[in-house]
Amino acid sequence: MKTERFQSELEKIIEDLGYQLRKEKGSFQGDFCVLDGDKIVMINKNYPAEFHIGQMVRFLSERDINDIYIKPAVRKELDKWMERIFKKEKANS
Repeated sequence: MKTERFQSELEKIIEDLGYQLRKEKGSFQGDFCVLDGDKIVMINKNYPAEFHIGQMVRFLSERDINDIYIKPAVRKELDKWMERIFKKEKANS
C-alpha cells in the first residue's frame, strides 16, 4: 500500500474515533490532547510522511479500534507497522 494512501486511511480511522486531526508546523513531535472538550491529534508538518504514520500508529495502538471497520489491506499494513515500531522500541530499551 502506498504511503499517501495508508496515511489517508489512518487519518480517517482517527476521525472515526472522534478525534480532530490537525497538521501544523512547530517545535513539537506530535501527540494528542483534549482542548475545550475537543479531542485533537496534532501532527507536525515539518516531519516526513513516515513519521506521521508512526505517530498515528502509536496513537491507534493505545485505542480500542475493534469496533471500527478497517479495510483488510489497511488492517494488515497497520499490524505490520505496529510490529515494526514495537520491535524497534524493544531493541532500544
